[in-house]
Amino acid sequence: MTDTAGTRFVYVTFIRTTADDLWAALTNPDMMKQYWFGMHQETDWQAGSPWRLVFPDGRVADAGEVVEADRPKRIVLKWRNEFRPELNAEGFARCTMEIEPLGDAVRLTITHAIDRPGSKLIEAVSGGWPRILSNLKSLLETGEILLKP
Repeated sequence: MTDTAGTRFVYVTFIRTTADDLWAALTNPDMMKQYWFGMHQETDWQAGSPWRLVFPDGRVADAGEVVEADRPKRIVLKWRNEFRPELNAEGFARCTMEIEPLGDAVRLTITHAIDRPGSKLIEAVSGGWPRILSNLKSLLETGEILLKP
C-alpha cells in the first residue's frame, strides 16, 4: 500500500522458513540472484558501510549505505536510485526489512519511505517489491522461483 502522501510503501509477507534462513536469503548475493531477477547486493552488512544493488551486467541500480544490520531481525538501508535520473533526483529513501519469527513461519515487513510527497521512487519500488518477495517466498518454501526474469 502507498500512504496518502505517496511517500511510503509497506509490504508484509509470511514465509514458511526460519529467521536465519530468511536473513541468509536477504544478504547472500548468490541466493539473491535467484529471486531478484539476477540482481545482487554488494556490502559487508555493517552499519555505515556502502551498499549497492547491481544489475546482472554490472551496472549499479541503486546505492546507499547500511544504516542498521541486526541479524536476524532487521536491516535498514539508505537507498537512492542510480540509473533513472528522475528517481535519482529525489535523493535518498529508507528501506527497512523487519523479520519476526511466528511459529513455523516468519513475517517479513518491507517499508520503503522517502520524505517527499508523490515520490516517483516509491511508486517504482511498489511495483518491484511484490514480484521480488513473491519469488523469495516461493524459493524458500519450494526451492523454485515463481516469476522468471
